[in-house]
Amino acid sequence: MADLGKKYCVYCLADVTSLRIRCTECQDIELCTECFSAGAEIGNHRRWHGYQLVDGGRFTLWGPEAEGGWTSREEQLLLDAIEQFGFGNWEDMAAHVGASRTPQEVMEHYVSMYIHGNLGKACIPDNIPNRVTDHTCPTGGPLSPSLTTPLPPLDITVQEQQQLGYMPLRDDYEIEYDQDAETLISGLSVNYDDDDVEVELKESCVDMYVRKLKERQRRKNITRDYNLVPAFLGKDKKDKEKPAKRKISKEEKEQRLKLRPLYQFMSSKEIEDFFENMHKERMLRAKLRELQRYRRNGITKMEESAEYEAARHKREKRKENKNTAGSKRGREDGKEGEFSAIENLQGFEMLSDREKVLCSSLNLSPTRYLTVKTIIIKDHIQKRQGIPSKSRLPSYLDKVLKKRILNFLTESGWISRDAS
Repeated sequence: MADLGKKYCVYCLADVTSLRIRCTECQDIELCTECFSAGAEIGNHRRWHGYQLVDGGRFTLWGPEAEGGWTSREEQLLLDAIEQFGFGNWEDMAAHVGASRTPQEVMEHYVSMYIHGNLGKACIPDNIPNRVTDHTCPTGGPLSPSLTTPLPPLDITVQEQQQLGYMPLRDDYEIEYDQDAETLISGLSVNYDDDDVEVELKESCVDMYVRKLKERQRRKNITRDYNLVPAFLGKDKKDKEKPAKRKISKEEKEQRLKLRPLYQFMSSKEIEDFFENMHKERMLRAKLRELQRYRRNGITKMEESAEYEAARHKREKRKENKNTAGSKRGREDGKEGEFSAIENLQGFEMLSDREKVLCSSLNLSPTRYLTVKTIIIKDHIQKRQGIPSKSRLPSYLDKVLKKRILNFLTESGWISRDAS
């Protein structure tokens, strides 16, 4: 009685209870999958007759070991779902297949069996013919990422974004450079009946549009590189407060101003390296001129240069003193009372002739001058020895007097020029 519920192939008598192929034109003709694939014919049945798949619910397409329990009905629902919902919508596909399958199971089964499995290897060729050319290459094409990928948004507040008309998510401004550039291609269309001249005209319009996009992107890059947006918003004042690495001379400032049009062709780092190298060149040229002067005076070793400079300084000082003494002798008759205002004050005899002239011109008493001179020279010596010191000049010494005394002490050789 158990055998009465079974079905057998009419051609090879194999058990086809789980899966069989039934002819829709002949009665009682049911074949197994092997006989149907071989095109078996029996009686009035022919291989081109219509057929119907009869599944008992226990048939698996890939085998129980590789499939994991997927039935043929689930396979059919899976193929219907991939056609209806598209590749990637695994949640909708899982709901279509049935509640027993999760989106993760549906994805793993389809990828492993239909793409990376034998069926995918047989249906998907290695070399796809008539492949569409990818124009999104990084070589500067019309859809190149270098032109279409936005830069990271600027770090500015919402109020500043409104002030600039800036859209951070797109890295665009409400008014871009060459705002009407898109009108070149907005009306273009590809027609199959275009002749060669029309095609070249359309390609020229696209080429002009690409050049405008490149120029727009170049200006944005310059704005980022030279921090022009923070400068416009006044945020660069904090950076100016930081101490510079070296003091820029007036000559270099004028040179930077003259070369400002070249900034658009170089990055900020390249510009800074350029001016730094020019500064090094000027220093080297000055050093070469100094060495050449030593050579003309017969000095061949650096140890001799210090002695030469000291002797030259003494000669200049003696020459100065002679000129001062000569001028004094010439004015003795007419200006006997030149120091009459200070000659009777205490400390007058401790001053040199030049110091007497200085105190007389500044209307400064000798004792006050000697006090200021002692403090300045003491501070200078401590700085040369690396000892921190805080200058405590008298209150009666204003900026003008201090500058005159510092210049005098520097010219006389009491302190070096870097200290002044």
